[in-house]
Amino acid sequence: MSRSPGNPSRRTVLLGGAAALGATTFAGSTLAHALPGAGGRPLADPFTLGVASGDPLPDGMVLWTRLAPEPTADDGRGGMPDRVVPVRWEVAEDERFTRIVRRGEAQATPELGHSVHVELSGLRPGAEYYYRFRAENAVSPTGFTRTAPAPGSLEALLMCFASCSHFGQGHFTAYRRMAEDQPHLILHLGDYQYEYAGDSDDVREVRGPETRTLANYRQRHAQYKTDPDLQLAHATAPWLVVWDDHETENNWADEVPEDPDAGFLDRRAAAFQAYYENMPLRRSARPQGIDMRLYRRIRWGGLADFHMLDTRQYRDDQLCGDGVQAGCDGRLSPDRSITGAEQERWLLKNLRSSDARWDVLGQQVFFSKIDLTPGAEEGYNMDAWDGYVANRDRIADGLSRVRNGVVLTGDVHRHWAAEVKRTHDDPSTPAVGTELVTTSITSGGDGSDDGNEDVIAENPHVKFSSNRRGYVRTRFTAEDMRADFRTLRKVTEPGAPAETARSFAVQDGVRALNPA
Repeated sequence: MSRSPGNPSRRTVLLGGAAALGATTFAGSTLAHALPGAGGRPLADPFTLGVASGDPLPDGMVLWTRLAPEPTADDGRGGMPDRVVPVRWEVAEDERFTRIVRRGEAQATPELGHSVHVELSGLRPGAEYYYRFRAENAVSPTGFTRTAPAPGSLEALLMCFASCSHFGQGHFTAYRRMAEDQPHLILHLGDYQYEYAGDSDDVREVRGPETRTLANYRQRHAQYKTDPDLQLAHATAPWLVVWDDHETENNWADEVPEDPDAGFLDRRAAAFQAYYENMPLRRSARPQGIDMRLYRRIRWGGLADFHMLDTRQYRDDQLCGDGVQAGCDGRLSPDRSITGAEQERWLLKNLRSSDARWDVLGQQVFFSKIDLTPGAEEGYNMDAWDGYVANRDRIADGLSRVRNGVVLTGDVHRHWAAEVKRTHDDPSTPAVGTELVTTSITSGGDGSDDGNEDVIAENPHVKFSSNRRGYVRTRFTAEDMRADFRTLRKVTEPGAPAETARSFAVQDGVRALNPA
């Protein structure tokens, strides 16, 4: 069932079906719905949030859905009764489900927001599957997913990655364009949703107040999940997800909120709970109070190891303010960490033992050194790895020891491409890896044609920047990695086409960005 990247697969039935049905019917089941509610009152379609899959292994993956007939209800319960609801699931080799290979039943409980996380095993490596759920007489939309290739396989991989999707600041067209690329895998690097209340300048209405309680976070996640373009992207490929700050609160660091707040730890626990409930994550990620183990490694055959990092939960608080600062020498302290000591040890151990052709770090904030102040004065972003220089240099040294190191980044609402130096003190030294930074899906609005030429002039290791919205499409093979920086000229209106603003290639063993 494997295929080469770029060739049509049977997922075209989902893409074509979504276009034919339109936004309203794709967002839910088109079959009869009769899930009984409290007192026997029939509820509407419980599958308004769609379906998703994630964390693929060679023999399985996670299948996800969440029952919510009234998805944006203020109490965060999605219109569900306060009882357990059985949910049946099926996995098949064909879109008509005539060749079912696995089926079973899960329990959607009120304690987990009536979400379902099915961890499959026993499937064939490198194979494509369709899946769906049933609750009472309701049937979910069909999802498409795949297992990771067998260990050692060097089969090519088409992967897209994204970040920063603010519901109020634009339409999620970029998610649809990503789905139309038919990737094997999608990475989301944080700011999947935003905590802010609605604003008068918003393009689309944001429901509810600023998120602080479990009900608030459940409601906000549900509103995002009702978007048909986001649903389509979830339904056409397995995802690997990690958070940044806005899934909880802007610029939080470990147990330190942006502003003094005695209730922050309760807010953090609520945000973590809702994040787990609404993402295709394994049980190992289920939060325990204010703690949630999100960093992990996913192996894609012998071609790529994805090291998914958490740069929020364990970091030291930002120094000298959260923005661009000059003269903040504390950032050079060897004790400062953005990963925390345990996660750093875990990552460096993985890099030392890796036999993958490509080692890929999926993480949140700008990794490479970048002077953001034109002229003789130097100014660095204290919210990025520039505020944690020693920690960054140790990771860069680890990247120098693998065959090919690639850092994937979100957060900054602009496309960037850079070469990673071991210390960046001498720009003439060879690179130890490359960094690809994706712009936002919508955050910041339409953007502009500003290419950030003044910043690139200050930083010779930076090769490209774009201020438009979009995502990055990558193609990994045994011989090279190609990155296409995809952009949309408008997100304040729906339906914009995507175009490739710039492409780069990295040859196996070369550690440099070359135009493609």
